[in-house]
Amino acid sequence: MTTFWSEMVKRATPYVPGKQMDGENILKLNTNENPYPPSPKVFQAIEKELKTSLHLYPSPTVDSLRQAIGQLYDVPKEYVFVGNGSDEVLAFSFMAFFERGETIIFPKITYSFYEVYATLFNIPYKQIELNRNFTIPLEKLFQAEGGVIFPNPNAPTSLYMPLQDIVEVLEQNRHKVVIVDEAYIDFAEQSAVKLVEKYDNLLVIQTTSKSRALAGLRVGFAIGQPHLIEALIRIKDSMNSYTIDRLAIVGAKAAINDQQYTKNTINKILQTRRWSREKLREMGFSVLPSQTNFLFAEHYLYDGLTLQQKLQDMNVLIRHFNVTPIENYIRITVGTDEQMELFFKKLQKVIEEM
Repeated sequence: MTTFWSEMVKRATPYVPGKQMDGENILKLNTNENPYPPSPKVFQAIEKELKTSLHLYPSPTVDSLRQAIGQLYDVPKEYVFVGNGSDEVLAFSFMAFFERGETIIFPKITYSFYEVYATLFNIPYKQIELNRNFTIPLEKLFQAEGGVIFPNPNAPTSLYMPLQDIVEVLEQNRHKVVIVDEAYIDFAEQSAVKLVEKYDNLLVIQTTSKSRALAGLRVGFAIGQPHLIEALIRIKDSMNSYTIDRLAIVGAKAAINDQQYTKNTINKILQTRRWSREKLREMGFSVLPSQTNFLFAEHYLYDGLTLQQKLQDMNVLIRHFNVTPIENYIRITVGTDEQMELFFKKLQKVIEEM
């Protein structure tokens, strides 16, 4: 019954995540989760917290986790904001830095939550077309009226924008905030965090869901100069002082501190990504040069939707986006070697039957 709905609810078009299916025989390669478990230290920290402190409210300032993230990136904790997943950090950022009467810019082919938030918060936006090779045309991000946001690497294309290009975008938007969404940055060359000290209009957003295998804990964070972080804190504390629970705080801190485990996991995923890309090419696919934990590919004979549906019939989940010009592409999360071997076995069967 829509009679009682607010105008915000009426204009909302919710984000649609990758398909979820239950069952032991499901090969799930559609939501870019880490195929490996978190650091063992995460479980130890959570177990200790369960036994001693769950009856107490968590810290509203999350200082211990902010400190750990700051040490990782060599910035003070005042440069760090922590939220309930990077999606919440993104939502707070839209509220903190983008105005209703000023048009923001983001790519047309990108993380679809940007359009969801812009519509929900009634912020005008302009979507720019990608180049033919799916890179983002820098000049179209210049002189934004309301601000700029884009992922690096971009999703779902998997392509990385070099830091010198990001510097150009920052220089051409000196009076507006530029948000670089780095959900997949640990699988890429280098983070834009190193630019934060120089650029007071840069906010970098990351997550613990991918490289640190904590998708189930929902911890994301932003890094920027203190005046940007203070704006995010003001938004958060005006809505909910306790967005991060005790288990998430200690678990994320343990994962952040166990850098060697994270590096080892990333290296395994990168090795699997490398041979999986070559295998796809051998099977007739064109594959973009991924700097993420997924591969974006199209076959010269078979359309992406058909491949996705036929694989789903075989209990294999991958992602397809029915949007021009990527409607012929499929997105495949990089799993373990064993998972990818099974994927290719089933993909080969699908191709043989088409």
